[in-house]
Amino acid sequence: MKKYFLIAVLAIALFFGCRNEDDTQGADVSVPVRIADVIKKPIFNTLTINGTVTPAGSMELKTEAEGRYMLQVNPRTGKPYRMGDKVKKGEKIIVLENEEYVISIRIDAKKLDLENAKQEYEKQQSLYDKGGVTLSELKNSEVSYINAKYDYENALIQMKKLQVVSPFEGLIVDLPYFTPDIKLASATAVLKVMDYSMLILNVEFPEKFISTVDLGQEAFVTNYNLKDDTLMAAITELSPAINESTRTFKGVMKVKNPELIMRPGMFVKAEIVVEKRDSAIVVDREVIQSKRRGKIVYVVERNTAVEKSINTGIETDDEVEITSGLQPGEKLVVEGYEMLSNRTKVKVQR
Repeated sequence: MKKYFLIAVLAIALFFGCRNEDDTQGADVSVPVRIADVIKKPIFNTLTINGTVTPAGSMELKTEAEGRYMLQVNPRTGKPYRMGDKVKKGEKIIVLENEEYVISIRIDAKKLDLENAKQEYEKQQSLYDKGGVTLSELKNSEVSYINAKYDYENALIQMKKLQVVSPFEGLIVDLPYFTPDIKLASATAVLKVMDYSMLILNVEFPEKFISTVDLGQEAFVTNYNLKDDTLMAAITELSPAINESTRTFKGVMKVKNPELIMRPGMFVKAEIVVEKRDSAIVVDREVIQSKRRGKIVYVVERNTAVEKSINTGIETDDEVEITSGLQPGEKLVVEGYEMLSNRTKVKVQR
């Protein structure tokens, strides 16, 4: 009996020893991993090109007559205009005073001639309706009225040559200093205005991208000194011809700059969106592994790593679109995948 008891004890000890060893081995092969939910989000494939932006509107203004220089007061600041001031279209910036020029135009006399000619023409029309004058007399009065009108309008044009006004809404980027009341000659550069709420980016694309870029494609534009500020742009013009010397073709992009963040003359980087998905399953490039049978990733199901064969679409430097093989909501292994194989036990780290 004692012999049989010892055998039974040894069997029980061996049984529990094997169970402890199995538990230890099971713990050893539970690979720690981190996971993330598979979600959908936008992804873009871009082509990077560099260039210098220029303003959509820029004009240097010169005097059209001679006269004494009078810089006007900015109504928004209460001070004389200066560089950096915003101006509106038609706003008077500089006035030239020249009494002799004004007298030679005879604008008051021409205005009075116009009023008289108009009255005479209206009188002749009334008489003609009643049969009091001939058609010839009516036509002669009409000619006199038209000539008087043209004379007066021409006088107004000549008077405007004593004013320098902003041609569009923008900013003063150059305003040379002149002593007040100094006499300036005609054709003197006195003002430069820019509108850069829209910028122009002239670029040259390598020939190999002739079938990649197209009109209307969007782009993200950044300056190397303003890395946190990204502007939106679009391709508006493309040349169909290849330059034989440079093997490039020209393109024009318009950059929206409503807050005037970017300045004319800046060297910028444009990332042109050549492929785009507004809603796609996207994963980090590094979690994808290549095997002989294709590309795979791992997901976690019931504390077990499950190998998923995938197909990919758009690829960027950091991310890849998954076109098949994954579904939203699955638990993708994003850390620890290097140690996995199919059906490996895992322990999810929080």
